[in-house]
Amino acid sequence: MRCAVIGHPVAHSLSPAIHHAAYQVLGLDWSYQAIDVEPGGLRAFVGSLDDSWRGLSVTMPHKADVIELGETDATVDVLGAANTWVRRDGKAIIRNTDVTGAGVALRARGVAKVEKVVMLGAGATARSVLAAAIGMGASEVVVMSRSRERSAQILKLANDLGAHVAWLPFESEPPRCDLLVSTVPAGSLMKRAEDLAARADAVFDVVYDPWPTPLGVAGEAAGTTIIDGLDLLAGQAVGQVQLMTGHQVPINILRTTAQNAMADHARL
Repeated sequence: MRCAVIGHPVAHSLSPAIHHAAYQVLGLDWSYQAIDVEPGGLRAFVGSLDDSWRGLSVTMPHKADVIELGETDATVDVLGAANTWVRRDGKAIIRNTDVTGAGVALRARGVAKVEKVVMLGAGATARSVLAAAIGMGASEVVVMSRSRERSAQILKLANDLGAHVAWLPFESEPPRCDLLVSTVPAGSLMKRAEDLAARADAVFDVVYDPWPTPLGVAGEAAGTTIIDGLDLLAGQAVGQVQLMTGHQVPINILRTTAQNAMADHARL
């Protein structure tokens, strides 16, 4: 069977290494490659795939467009974005494993329950991690961003999922929380990292390159539980592999593979 990650650009993706590692563990002679699909080209590309194709990992800029190309579920519908296309029993299904992957990543680091979460940023990744946190029990959400208007989608999502949600300007002082999630560029927190890390029991910084980020360093120094972008990347791959193959591979194997692949890329 054939699978791939598609996006633009996509040559830097760690997904081929991760999925090949999964196939090796599972004893599958499958192929997985990175394919650059330019904006606007998604429908034609998917339409060209023959029956040898089982699944696609979908990254930017196609996460919104892919929901038009198969059967979605409630998670995809509420988020308006997906990262997985799978052909099953002659039909295509569309799923978002960023949400389940965030939950897998959190639990793998010992975070089993969340009550109050502070979100730095309001984009697609922030929405996925927020949905995971609410699924783990978060009932209070504070979104900190540079524009309340541009945060309307994540604020509505939190409300629709039953959480009490508030918005604060990005430079504000955040409240104490169980989980602080950063989806913003690492450098934007340079001067605030220590204060932010001190206010959270766990810090989830979705950046993985370069690592460590200022927030990651501050969290480590404070003894805070740290979840990083490689945890999320490996976690969402766990869900994709299961959807595509029907089998589960431990997150630690996929994360180690991603870390080694990133080190290899750095040496090139």
